[in-house]
Amino acid sequence: MERRTLLRAAVLGGSSAAFGGTLWRGAAYAAPAQPGSGPYGALGAADANGLALPGGFTGRVVARSGRAVPGTSYTWHNAPDGGACYADGTGWIYVSNSEVDPSGGASALRFSSAGTVTGAYRILSGTRQNCAGGRTPWNTWLSCEEVSLGYVYETDPWGVAAAVRRTAMGRFKHEAAAADPVRRVVYLTEDETNGRFYRFVSAAWGDLSAGTLQVMVAGTATSGSFTWADVPDPDGSPTSTRTQVPGSKSFNGGEGCHYADDRVWFTTKGDNRVWQLDLAAGTYELAYDDSLVTSGSAPLTGVDNITGSSSGDLFVAEDGGTMEICVITPGGVVAPFLRVEGQSGSEITGPAFSPDGTRLYFSSQRGTSGSSSGGITYEVRGPFRA
Repeated sequence: MERRTLLRAAVLGGSSAAFGGTLWRGAAYAAPAQPGSGPYGALGAADANGLALPGGFTGRVVARSGRAVPGTSYTWHNAPDGGACYADGTGWIYVSNSEVDPSGGASALRFSSAGTVTGAYRILSGTRQNCAGGRTPWNTWLSCEEVSLGYVYETDPWGVAAAVRRTAMGRFKHEAAAADPVRRVVYLTEDETNGRFYRFVSAAWGDLSAGTLQVMVAGTATSGSFTWADVPDPDGSPTSTRTQVPGSKSFNGGEGCHYADDRVWFTTKGDNRVWQLDLAAGTYELAYDDSLVTSGSAPLTGVDNITGSSSGDLFVAEDGGTMEICVITPGGVVAPFLRVEGQSGSEITGPAFSPDGTRLYFSSQRGTSGSSSGGITYEVRGPFRA
């Protein structure tokens, strides 16, 4: 607890320490990205776990739904979804949501410095269809309910402090969250065909109990300038938050969200797009759109969860598609990074890097069975570029 208290004090004091444990390079993304040779080369043949990986990378299964996590007595949850990693002394923690309704919630895996699982436990219970979420600079996990009038819950990855419902962050079909320590806001996506993109301006950074929910206001084009407007009634009843502000921009099925280096990226599954906002300039544009691929077939479809590495690469997981995680480089190249084979009835969820950037965690939500009880959580290790 002492280490987390010190980190929290540094963040609240305005520290410019890297968010997520690594420093991001300032890179202007070419947009929209086009297929090309990725930085890691072609995928090899699938291994015994069905993972097709580039040369030099290896994968393993760290947990399976409905089974005890190896080395522990804890039963891993069904339908693993959004996730994040946290430094824990010499090791780390990976948290994962459970997208089932009722009794969703979230669990955590604890790893030693050698990557051995040393513990597994529940960090959130009694909630519904916890899909994605996001980590905060003060090392908590925001778990989001993907249901009508859903809530955001702030949870403790160490499983010590009780989870807290953050009502002020609005009630809608929440998907993902991304914290911006520069502007001291949290960005939020909404999984509706006419969903909106929001930000929550907390009354005091580091405390999400009170603040103002705002929505992005922009034109109908795929690029331009934007502003923010207050949502009059964040409770969303009887009028939904997405319909309260005239001129707020509609997005087709908001999914993953990621912040780094004065930019925020989010995905929309209804039109297979990755959007990017230049927060300093107040502009937005497309980082990727499968309909704008100019040569060959689109390598990335069913866009869903998104995360980033210290090199500035974005890693985007597919819900369906060809069950791949694709990389989008700052130079505007999109290419497969890995593929999960034999699991066409599933989706890839929860990509997150270990604090040192050498391991990528993610899940196949329904595994080979196509059922929420068949979820598989993986680790991929290898020479990720710095």
